[in-house]
Amino acid sequence: MYQKLRYLILKHANRYGSLLSPALEALEHVRSEDGKILTKPFLDVCKTVLPILDKFGGAFSFVKSDIGGNIERLETQYDSDSLKYKFLHIMIQREVETKTERIQSSCTNSILWLSRSMDYTVQLFKNLQEHEDWSMKHVCRDSYDKTFKKWHNWLASSTFNVGLKLVPDRKSFMEAIGTGDLSSDIEKFCDSFSLVLAENHKVLASVNMDNRKI
Repeated sequence: MYQKLRYLILKHANRYGSLLSPALEALEHVRSEDGKILTKPFLDVCKTVLPILDKFGGAFSFVKSDIGGNIERLETQYDSDSLKYKFLHIMIQREVETKTERIQSSCTNSILWLSRSMDYTVQLFKNLQEHEDWSMKHVCRDSYDKTFKKWHNWLASSTFNVGLKLVPDRKSFMEAIGTGDLSSDIEKFCDSFSLVLAENHKVLASVNMDNRKI
């Protein structure tokens, strides 16, 4: 399934410019008419990040694996009753009602860690946009320090440090994610997705789940 998705995203990127183009298109459909975050479109946006992480090679395979696992868990719940779980935050609400939100395999926990992974991705692109003189390692390190670091234990931080040694150089990465008006795509992606992620964190904080660590 992922290989098919990857092919479609790359095909779209080749046609329209950067690998962020599919994400921008998906973000247009992430909210309902009354502004609620829709489950499937949100997951579709998150899926578009995976081919971007591919461009790091094996450097952040652990992040990609974590994202994929959380998407799969949330999709399974959504597919079990797409009407009931049409809105993403309903999953949190239902688990709070049944006192299951703190279980490791809960959808609430998946929304938390998926949102944090997306926070990292957004911060990475912000750093690329705002600090043209930074190396890719500097970009990745600063992004990690501002997002994941305070939630990770020693083992998770060590895994990141190993991956950091394998990141491609900045020029190669930028060329790999596409052409077109890349700067504009990055700005739109960061601005739009940040608002969605901030809402997720607000809901998670309201049920005392946004400060959870590994």
